[in-house]
Order: sequence, then C-alpha cells, then structure tokens
Amino acid sequence: MKIVFRNDQLLESKYSQLSTRFDPDAGILWTLVDQDSVPCVTPELLQDLQDHHKEIEGSGGSLLIDGQRQPIRYSVLASRTPGVFNLGGQLSLFRQLIRNMDRASLLHYATWCIDVIMPRINHFSAPLATISLIQGDALGGGLEAALASDVIIAERQSQMGFPEILFNLFPGMGAYSLVARKIGPTLAEKMILSGKIYSAEELHAMGLVDIVAEQGEGENAVLEYVRKQEHRSNGFLAVQKARNRFNPVTHQELLDITTIWVDAALKLSERDLKVMDRFVRSQEKLFAQQSEVRNQQIA
Repeated sequence: MKIVFRNDQLLESKYSQLSTRFDPDAGILWTLVDQDSVPCVTPELLQDLQDHHKEIEGSGGSLLIDGQRQPIRYSVLASRTPGVFNLGGQLSLFRQLIRNMDRASLLHYATWCIDVIMPRINHFSAPLATISLIQGDALGGGLEAALASDVIIAERQSQMGFPEILFNLFPGMGAYSLVARKIGPTLAEKMILSGKIYSAEELHAMGLVDIVAEQGEGENAVLEYVRKQEHRSNGFLAVQKARNRFNPVTHQELLDITTIWVDAALKLSERDLKVMDRFVRSQEKLFAQQSEVRNQQIA
C-alpha cells in the first residue's frame, strides 16, 4: 500500500534506503524506510539512519521550508515495504562473522545499532515526540528500533516479537532495556525467552503497543493521535522528560548489554547456525514475496 500524505512536502532525499516527508500543518517529519533488498538492518540502512538522525539533531527541531523555519513536533518512523516494518538484524552477515569468529566486526555492527537508536530515545535533543508506525512484521532488531519511540501505533495485522532464542541467542541491541522500562522486566524476559510472535492486539493488552489501527489506517491513526495531542503536547513532552530523568536509558547500559550479545553470538554452535540459516532463507523468501506485491502495485 502506498503511503498517502496530506498537505506535506517531499524533502530532498540524500539517502538510498530512506525517503522523508514533512507535513507542516501537523509538524510531522515522516522517516520512511525504503529498502531495495531484504528489509532488515543492513549497514546501508544504519548509515542512512545515522546521517538522518544527525540532521534532525543539528536542526534544533525545525526545518527550513520556503525560507521559513517550521517546527518538527513529531518524528514518525515507518516503512514503505508492504507488510514489513523490519525483519531485524542482517542474519546473513551475523552468520558469516560468527563462523569467522570476527568479534571486532560483530561489536562494530552492534555498537552502530545502538548509536543509531540513541538519538531517537533522546528525542533528538529537541522538543519533539517520537512515534513508530508498524504496518506489518517487526521482528528482532526491527522491533527494537520501533521501541525507541515514545508511542507505538500498530496496524491490526502486524506481527511482532523476538525470535532470536530459537537459534540460541537473544536480541541485544536495546530490547531488554526498552521493553523492561515499558512493561516491566518479567514480561520483557517472557517475550525474549519465549521466541513467540505476538499480534498487535496481544502487545496492546500487555502495554507495549499504545494504539491498534485497522489495516490500512495506520497513517490516519497517526494524524488522529497528533490531533488529539494538540492541546496537551507540552504536558506530554514534560512527562517524557520526567520518565527519562527517572529511569534513563544510557548509552553505556546499551553498550554493556550488546557486548554480552556479541560474546553470546560467538558461542553459537554449528547446529545453532543452521537454525539461523533457516531464518535467513525465510527473510529472503518474504522479501521475494513482498517485492512481487510491490511490483504489482506499481504496475
């Protein structure tokens, strides 16, 4: 489904894996992951997101549109891949680095991931709120990226979870820290250790998803949320600041946990890696299916 925006402007794109739009009426900066490969966390996507996040931070929370400064009130992260938000880490890369026992490269990738999500966790050091719009599968690192936002809006058909335990690993780039702060460590460990894939409704009942929208209505749900927040956005931002002060997610905490992930990854057996191989094939198969859907839509 093609995303349709109202009263917005297409921003000049400098990225190969992202497209961006700004709605000046609502103050929404849309960041749309738009990959030309398996929709997972590739180095190319990480580079684009890192550059984009630095630009938002450097803007001070506003954009220059037609010679005037327009405030960014909301940063919305979404995907243009039909049925997929993001499938998580680039497992084909993990498999190669683990088999080569390349600890330095694994740690570099994992650290890069947390360096990318930290600005979003910190609201880009600007007076704005962050929203993740999930319109399909959000797995592993993809769900971790979504959870870096203040508000999670998911369409009803979306499937989310952390399947890493099925190949004897765990999601190590923010999952424990972000889920535990939102719904508690007991439920965080249950999610991580079960490997279960949850529906949007199940995660809404648990408190991890804030709003469930009908299929195809995610963008409208974002606009409706923003409209309702119009007269209380100052209070909302103040509460987010208070929460971050009370229980901050620090870069050091994420780095310590991702180092644990790297050490655990290097202990995987060949049997574990063969299970990972099956997930790699699943990612590739899903990408092929979604590419066919997208080509049909373009035609």
